[in-house]
Amino acid sequence: MIFVRTCLFNLYFVLLTIVMGIAAMPIRVFARRYALPYAKLWTRLSLAGLCRICGITIVVTGREHVPKGPCLLAAQHQSAFDALVWMNLVDRPAYVMKEELTRIPLFGPMLLLAGMIPVRRADRAKALRALLISTDRSVADGRQIVIFPEGTRARVGETRRLHPGIVAMATHAGLPIVPAATDSGLRWSRRAFVKRPGPIHIAIGPALPADLGKAGILSGITAAWQDLSNQFDRTEGTNKPVDNSVGSQSGHSMSL
Repeated sequence: MIFVRTCLFNLYFVLLTIVMGIAAMPIRVFARRYALPYAKLWTRLSLAGLCRICGITIVVTGREHVPKGPCLLAAQHQSAFDALVWMNLVDRPAYVMKEELTRIPLFGPMLLLAGMIPVRRADRAKALRALLISTDRSVADGRQIVIFPEGTRARVGETRRLHPGIVAMATHAGLPIVPAATDSGLRWSRRAFVKRPGPIHIAIGPALPADLGKAGILSGITAAWQDLSNQFDRTEGTNKPVDNSVGSQSGHSMSL
């Protein structure tokens, strides 16, 4: 049954992406200011399908720690789910992502119009300069910059060396760094086809200041992730109030 549900969700996701990608053509030409709201709608519908078809619920704690204005959101990355969910957990997200994603037909151009931050990883010095320019642009636009400091998807409980790009961004722009942990890999693990029913937890912690230095920022993020992850066993199976909207600011649990 889990396999069948996964197949149904994958079909739903592909069809939704194709239809919305084609429907986005007028936005790309005539109404570029609507690119971000349109992208938020696509991810909201995608997650609604994931939750309803695959029996997944999204449990979020600590959203009060995310400022309304610009910040760096240092999120754990275990699943493709993580690349979707932050679009509607913050007001004006801007993801730091690999440049290759912008070349995907229909989907890629909308990423650029929506203000995402592509990074070319081949030339590190040039990539860093471009990243800092994009950081300044996102700050001026009031964005919450979502970055996955691990650089790639990790297994649940796996500790990876964090990339220092987040340090350069924080110190350059003086941005607070908001850590966020997840256990999404339990339901949708990396390179896995099957999506398993149950809760996905996201725990957001208090912001770290930008003046801690490289070692302080990186170790602070790692320690915060560990502390936040310790909450998951305590929230598993508890009866929390259900909030049916990804965009809600006050709910603990989301069932889409």
